[in-house]
Amino acid sequence: MATTYHLLFPRAEPRLLSIVVPVYNEEEVLPLLIRRLQELLGKFSCPVEVILVNDGSTDRTVVGLHALAQQDRRFRVLNLARNFGHQIAATAGLDAARGEAIVLMDADLQDPPELILEMLARYREGYDVVYAQRTTREGESAFKRLTAWAFYRLMRAWVHRDLPPDVGDYRLVSRRCLDALNQMREVHRFLRGMVTWAGFPQTAVPFSRPKRAAGETKYPLRKMLKFAWTAAVSFSPLPLRLSMAMGALAFSIGAAYTLYALVRLALGLYVVPGWASLLVSTCLQSGVILMSIGILGEYVARIFEEVKGRPLYLVSDRFNCDSANLSAESTATSLAELATSVNAHAPAPVAEPKLTP
Repeated sequence: MATTYHLLFPRAEPRLLSIVVPVYNEEEVLPLLIRRLQELLGKFSCPVEVILVNDGSTDRTVVGLHALAQQDRRFRVLNLARNFGHQIAATAGLDAARGEAIVLMDADLQDPPELILEMLARYREGYDVVYAQRTTREGESAFKRLTAWAFYRLMRAWVHRDLPPDVGDYRLVSRRCLDALNQMREVHRFLRGMVTWAGFPQTAVPFSRPKRAAGETKYPLRKMLKFAWTAAVSFSPLPLRLSMAMGALAFSIGAAYTLYALVRLALGLYVVPGWASLLVSTCLQSGVILMSIGILGEYVARIFEEVKGRPLYLVSDRFNCDSANLSAESTATSLAELATSVNAHAPAPVAEPKLTP
């Protein structure tokens, strides 16, 4: 695939930075997360809002989020009506974000919040997407590292060849990239693939991924495999093509064996009338047929869920979100008001653009 080149125009600081954090059963890690974020907020030269999306937690996470929203109005909280899944919760936070630059990160502190400062520096260079790329993984088993390595390489082969390896959902996107992303309202979402598909100038910020600060991972092997299947089926027709290839292979084996038997008969050679060959060919072809029907059914089921047109999520409670549904015009006014409160927002000087792949 040919590389797309973009012109990079330097930017000023965003008039508002939004940090979106999906949260699910993070009662143990939440105090650590809030302390790290509050320490970080004082280091920005632009206004910041933090949007915490409670994805139907079954522990006391919602209590801590409610108390936080009452104490600090920079933190906005969305409580989803039930557990909709990480990708949908992230979408809910992105929908509510009002910033010119938006950061999506996980709550377990394996995405170090301090990395946002470096992301913003690359954003000011003109990049629309700045993703955090893992160089090492602390506190993870060899099996976990191996399966993660295989996951990203298979996704590049099956889903999108431009999908950056060893990159999760931790990234900064510009407002224009988020507006493009928000036009994609499919139910089964693979956000990192959707951002890659959208294009725009993208670059990486390498980092060493620390171990989880507290609690247990919300992505064990079972969920990772399910996530990989969702990405493959929702983002690529490759499984259907593979089922067709398996059918062609089974047909070829059957045809080859038939030709072999006919040649032996034509030469007067003895052909053993055994059940083994019949059983193997029957099982092989039946297995391919059933597998192909199953894969086709998976696509049909997803089409069925898409055409129902249900909302991606339902919100039961909002805290500090009185203006969550601002129109584009009122959002611009709100951003302008926020900008006047920060003296460091001088216009960026006109500079020659850079060319970047």
